[in-house]
Amino acid sequence: MVSALLLVGLLVAVFVGFNIGGSSTGVAFGPAVGAGTISKIGAAVLMTGFALLGGVTVGTEVVKTLGGQIVPQSAFTLGTSIAVLFFIGFALFLSNVVGVPASTSMTAVGAIAGLGLAQGNLNWAEIGEIVSWWLFAPVLAFWVCGVIGRYFYPRLVESFAISQSEGSLLVLDRSGSMPWPALGPGTTRREFVGTLSVVGIGCYMAFSAGASNVANAVAPLVGSGSLGLYDGVLLGGAAIGLGAFTIARRTMDTVGNDLTDLPILAALVVAVVSSTLVTVLSALGVPASFVIIATMSIVGLGWGRATRTATIGDAVRGGGDQPAVSPGALAAESDDAPTVGGQGGTPEATGHKAIGEEEPEDLPKASDLFEPATTARVILLQNIVPAIATVASYLLFRFVPVF
Repeated sequence: MVSALLLVGLLVAVFVGFNIGGSSTGVAFGPAVGAGTISKIGAAVLMTGFALLGGVTVGTEVVKTLGGQIVPQSAFTLGTSIAVLFFIGFALFLSNVVGVPASTSMTAVGAIAGLGLAQGNLNWAEIGEIVSWWLFAPVLAFWVCGVIGRYFYPRLVESFAISQSEGSLLVLDRSGSMPWPALGPGTTRREFVGTLSVVGIGCYMAFSAGASNVANAVAPLVGSGSLGLYDGVLLGGAAIGLGAFTIARRTMDTVGNDLTDLPILAALVVAVVSSTLVTVLSALGVPASFVIIATMSIVGLGWGRATRTATIGDAVRGGGDQPAVSPGALAAESDDAPTVGGQGGTPEATGHKAIGEEEPEDLPKASDLFEPATTARVILLQNIVPAIATVASYLLFRFVPVF
């Protein structure tokens, strides 16, 4: 009976990891796939490898937090572990139904907190620290991206603008004694470096996803002693890889084809800032929501870009045109300065105006990067789903006799 129950637990853990892989791969490699710089199979291979690397190195700290610091390890029996994993899996299912990505990290913490409340052994100090980081990290992401958008984004557009050439990026040069990789016909060094940057940032996001999300699939089983720490990480990484090779194909299509709403350069800035914060928090053992941090990064980047219409002195004096914060601000230079996969325009032809010299009409209202109502709905549901998991977990562990 115990072995059968353990098998159920392993299957539920694989299901959770499978869904995490499906959603995370699209976020990490959608821009690269959409730009044609990497195939879906290549993206799945890189996602599996780097997610596993993130889980084995940084992610073990999050496993320890979820598996024994929010509630004592003794609170995790095999049955309670399966129930907690069920709540996480249910949150993923619910998010797919309503079309809003749920934070598996926040849901995992909520389900475990409900267990602690029911048993009276919740570590309030640990919960307080985690929630404090949940509040602080999105604000930090907003301001970091706001500074980038205001002071550095136009220059980044010039530096990163790349028109994609026809043909292969690399070819084998057979003119020497040994075949040697060389730039393909029409491929510039700038294009090669930019393409590698897009793929490299995808790998970094995969590492970050593994660091923060592997724990969500296996931490309860590790806490119960049913799985060893690294056995659990390997299982979670393999399940994420399974999702990357299967259901992620559709999410990569979706993200890759929706880049008109978020220029690839903006997507990469958001990816670097969000992944860095999530990786740092994971190293501290804090389960973090990549989606909320990324959402606030997008809002901050657009806000910072729009505020270039006024200097700080103008804002203090109340003079000049006050910035009209347009989500389309990030698309302002995209026609003249495409990034990897773009067409037309050259880096030398772009140029940019100084802060205070740009007019609101310089920031065309192209396709919105974010819709305020939708953004509010995402953030609201991101907090409601963990709250539901907490309440449901408490009711289950408090009043169902079998637990």
